[in-house]
Amino acid sequence: MSAALIQSGAALAPDILSVRNLTVSVRGPAGDTPLVQDLSFTLRRGETLAIAGESGSGKSITSLAIMGLLPPPAVRITGGTVTLGQTDLTSLPESQMRPLRGSRIAMIFQEPMTSLNPVLTVGTQLIEAIRAHTPATRREARTQALAALHAVRLSQPEQRMAQYPHELSGGMRQRVMIAMALALRPEVLIADEPTTALDVTVQREVLDLLRDLQREFGTAIILITHDMGVVAEMADRVIVMKSGRMVEEATTQQIFAAPQMPYTQDLLAAVPRMGQGRATPAKAQDAIARLGDVVVRFPIKGGLVGRTTAQVHAVEHVSFDIRRGETFALVGESGCGKSTIAKAIVGLVPHTGQIEVAGQTFAALDAAGQKALRRRVQIVFQDPMAALDPRMTVGNLIAEPLVIHGLGSPADQRARAAELMQRVGLTTDQMDRYPHEFSGGQRQRICIARALALQPDLIIADESVSALDVSVQARVLDLLQTLQRDFGIAFLFISHDMAVVENIADRVAVMYLGQIVETGTCLQVFGNPQHPYTRRLIDAVPVPDPAHVRAPSARLAGDVPSPIHPLGAGPARLVMTDIGNGHLVAQTGP
Repeated sequence: MSAALIQSGAALAPDILSVRNLTVSVRGPAGDTPLVQDLSFTLRRGETLAIAGESGSGKSITSLAIMGLLPPPAVRITGGTVTLGQTDLTSLPESQMRPLRGSRIAMIFQEPMTSLNPVLTVGTQLIEAIRAHTPATRREARTQALAALHAVRLSQPEQRMAQYPHELSGGMRQRVMIAMALALRPEVLIADEPTTALDVTVQREVLDLLRDLQREFGTAIILITHDMGVVAEMADRVIVMKSGRMVEEATTQQIFAAPQMPYTQDLLAAVPRMGQGRATPAKAQDAIARLGDVVVRFPIKGGLVGRTTAQVHAVEHVSFDIRRGETFALVGESGCGKSTIAKAIVGLVPHTGQIEVAGQTFAALDAAGQKALRRRVQIVFQDPMAALDPRMTVGNLIAEPLVIHGLGSPADQRARAAELMQRVGLTTDQMDRYPHEFSGGQRQRICIARALALQPDLIIADESVSALDVSVQARVLDLLQTLQRDFGIAFLFISHDMAVVENIADRVAVMYLGQIVETGTCLQVFGNPQHPYTRRLIDAVPVPDPAHVRAPSARLAGDVPSPIHPLGAGPARLVMTDIGNGHLVAQTGP
């Protein structure tokens, strides 16, 4: 069903799911605290309904309540009903709810690696799911599993059946989750942030896949996301939630054209849009970091004696410089070598070629010299919860770099931590709290404060805002730009979000398979991309405008080239050819 059909007043498909006055509460010492309050909506056959809002708005809790997956006994439904067809799901015991999951209503979670069993092959998990709901024999279930992998356009499905989840890329794992969810043709599919952690091209393929499968099977989809570009492209109707309550509901066109509530207006205003990037880059200064002909290769060992038989060509002959006070962005798909370059800059992975930071190289320094040089380069990682020690208070975490380098007295260190807390928009009375007591955006601010403690010349931001809500993301990006203006810090901004990069970067380098295929100012790269891969990346960006008609994005024809080459192989030369009909061919060779 399309949004145009809904607006036209034509005959509507019947409701398949009805949520009425749903209230979900968490039990505490003082009684029940509502997480979702008095929520009502319907879902029609073949329709895509988006539920949008910031973290903590109740989106995922709503999906878990519908699926009957709330963690008992602390969190439970305390009011309302959820009806699938003629079945009241809220009144079913677990023994009757379990057969419905997968067969009539299925769910795709945000992180497939935590949803797939790491000790079972992909094929085993698919066959198990099919046989749990149908009387199929193992051979019949295997045939159905292969058909499901074919349907989600996973390359070499026979080989994938025998692989474990860790052997697949993030995009491949998400395709497996979609195949598992759709193998039994459910009436309703709940997709909870299904593309948040994916590269823009993989995201495009997953969204296209969901749309194609919906057209083929007539599945109704509840799409939970904070990406308003995805909402604009995928949804027929939109529900906006805040603090567990619905604040607005309308068709997608109405929400984007004339949002009624201030919260919805703020949410849309925070969305980064292509074409609004920096018109002029920062004034050129001397380079704080230089990379010349950098190569990083990782050995692959095999045989009885563990000899190196091949190498992963992670970074191949990369050269660029980062100037003081500018933001230099590295963009590309997962596995292209972006994070490996970041690790090489701070001396965490071996490399050949030249890397200089403030005119010095780590290789030429002793341990004490390397420690001193690392003061000038700090990293902010994608997942702040994984980067912060959960046993330390945030005040001690921010002050820890000062302790490690022996800078100042304990009183000076605490005073510096308090100053930095305020600088990143937190309060000093929060210093004695632990990381789990903060939101995702606040934890990222803590990581930024920690990175600032040593007054570095260069901060590497490695996917530092990709998992944040758009409004939180906007505030963190504003903070980074303010700190850059105030302290003259240079940023190496690593991201797969092209719209964010265009809005924050001065210069951009596009990477594919360990090599830089295009570089220039934002205006040059985004305004007039020269390389077919760059055009493919830009074409894949979701546009937060339901009226936008997206041109077919170019796809790679054939298998993706492997970065693994036999030991002793020469430099891997990347050639990407536009063969027309929206297809590119990428090849590597000596």
